[in-house]
Amino acid sequence: MVEVDIPEVLAEVTAVFARYEAALVGNDVAVLDELFWKSPQVLRFSPDATLYGYEAIAAFRAGRSPTGLARRLHHTIITSFGHDFATANTEFLREGQPLGRQSQTWVRFAEGWRIVAAHISMIG
Repeated sequence: MVEVDIPEVLAEVTAVFARYEAALVGNDVAVLDELFWKSPQVLRFSPDATLYGYEAIAAFRAGRSPTGLARRLHHTIITSFGHDFATANTEFLREGQPLGRQSQTWVRFAEGWRIVAAHISMIG
C-alpha cells in the first residue's frame, strides 16, 4: 500500500517546489537545470515549446528571455506517494496574460528530487 502525503516527504517536495519557483521567476538557469532529470526521457510541454530530453530543456532555458517571469501562484496542490514520487500542480497569473496551469512530476534520485515531466498550459 502506498502512503500518501508522508509529512516529511511532503515537506521536502514542497521545499524543492518553492526552490524551483524562485529559480523560475528569478531566471536562475543553473538551478532550473539542476532540478530537471538529466535524461533523454525527461519532457517539458508548454505553449511555446515541446521539449524531449534534458539537452533540449537546458537549451530552451539558456535562450529564454529573463523578462516578464514574475507570477502569482494559486491553488497549488503538492501530493507525495510513498517516499520517492510526487506531483505538483498549480495555477499561475502573469501580468497581462491568461490564467496558466502547471503540472510537474517529481522523483527522488540519489542526487535529490528531480522533475521528470512538466506541462504548462494557458486557459483562454
